[in-house]
Amino acid sequence: MPRHTIIPSRVLIVISTVVVALVLLLASSVQATPELLETSDYKVRAGDNLWEIADDVTPEGRDVRNTIEAIKRLNDLDSSVIHPGQLLEVPVSIQR
Repeated sequence: MPRHTIIPSRVLIVISTVVVALVLLLASSVQATPELLETSDYKVRAGDNLWEIADDVTPEGRDVRNTIEAIKRLNDLDSSVIHPGQLLEVPVSIQR
C-alpha cells in the first residue's frame, strides 16, 4: 500500500506566509523612475556632484535617488563619483 505524505496545515501556513512576505518585499523594492522622455548632455564642472545634477532635472515631488540611478545607468557608472570635464547624459523630465 503506497504511503501518502500529508503536509501539516501549520507548515502550509508558514510556507504561504513566507511566499507572501517575499512577494511584498519584491514589490516594495521596485521604484518608479521619473518620466524620462529625452536626454541631454551635461559637462561636469568643478564642485558638481551627482545629487545636485539629478536634483536639477528631477520633477518636484519625485525622488532624486531614482534620477541618480537613471543617470548612472545612462552613463554606465558604477558609483556616484564624477569628475570635472566629464560629459554626462542626463534625463530631461516633464514637470506636471
